[in-house]
Amino acid sequence: MADSRTSEFIERIPVGPLALMPLESIRPLGEKVNAYLSQWRSERESEHKKTIAFNGYQKDSYIVETKVSRFGTGEAKANILETVRGVDLYLMVDVMNYSMTYSMFGQINHMSPDDHYSDLKRVIAATTGKAKRINVIMPFMYESRQHKRTGRESLDCAMMLQELHSMGVTNFITFDAHDPRVMNAIPQDSFDNISCSYQFIKSILKNVQDLDIDKEHMMIISPDEGGMGRAIYYANVLGIDMGMFYKRRDYSRVVDGRNPIVAHEFLGANVEGKDVFIIDDMISSGESLIDTAKELKARKAKRVFACCTFGLFTSGFNKFDEAYANGSLDGVFTTNLIYQQPELFTKKWYHSVDMSKYIALIIDSLNHDASISPIIDTSYKINDKLKAYKEHRSGMNKQMELNLDK
Repeated sequence: MADSRTSEFIERIPVGPLALMPLESIRPLGEKVNAYLSQWRSERESEHKKTIAFNGYQKDSYIVETKVSRFGTGEAKANILETVRGVDLYLMVDVMNYSMTYSMFGQINHMSPDDHYSDLKRVIAATTGKAKRINVIMPFMYESRQHKRTGRESLDCAMMLQELHSMGVTNFITFDAHDPRVMNAIPQDSFDNISCSYQFIKSILKNVQDLDIDKEHMMIISPDEGGMGRAIYYANVLGIDMGMFYKRRDYSRVVDGRNPIVAHEFLGANVEGKDVFIIDDMISSGESLIDTAKELKARKAKRVFACCTFGLFTSGFNKFDEAYANGSLDGVFTTNLIYQQPELFTKKWYHSVDMSKYIALIIDSLNHDASISPIIDTSYKINDKLKAYKEHRSGMNKQMELNLDK
């Protein structure tokens, strides 16, 4: 990466000295991103490196330390432990990290998305307008499922975006937003909704060694009508068919804030004997996903895998363990964009998709005010991966035939 884009970056003066500010909720991912940035920039050689425009360009760490303190009442304040005057600041936050706790009147509270979002605002407020530019990387967009109004409801996601705009945030970066049309709330700001398709396909090809990627042996499935666009993209770049499940709901009742699903109706070609990949933006409780997997197995699908950007697992892992044990589900892929329970990595059915290198590349490009369109459009990289995978599979098959002939 560093070699292929060095000349482009070095010829562009950075917006400002790079400063990375991962909040405690996303610290492990932030440190991985920092390591990539430090490595790439230390390897770049140019006559411009020692000019004032590139002052502080090469550093061992770009992380600016912060501290959010809590009073006994649960109230909080943020401190930035070094200067951010004139820097190009990249704040990272994981609003889904429920593992973090704080004490309130002697009781231990787990941090909610509201708490994490409030901490983000506190840290931005602590910069007191001294940063040259403020960018927010929020992989799971706060209140993204409350993005539209169907009755007398709050518009929480849109209000969040407008609030960050009023605090001086210039660029907002998220991944696989539930509905990216919410960007209309901040029409004058940069809103980038990044797809994880290349990283998922790369991980699938690495972890599933015996795929036949063609219309006769593989298929993409959208678990509902909302994920159709995502599934269509995967199907097109892989050159295979897709299908969709329609969730028939009981609109006369509300259970846990939603209308319960009565049945899953399938629309699409025959899945018999095919490896099937369910593509979605998130796993919440997992009930709908497992029901979809069971329906596909009932239709004689060969193997069923799930690829979901955010693995929330709000009801634990037991249902997934059972689905894997009884053969309903053969594997689950989710990213490290949000908190992952340590127990998750012990599961035979689980595969983690690392996004740190991709985030580092986005930050590196934005800091040089370079276009990120070539980064977002990964179709050519996917084609290269597929070609290499198919050539490898073809070589293995030929070797097997030679061994059988001996």
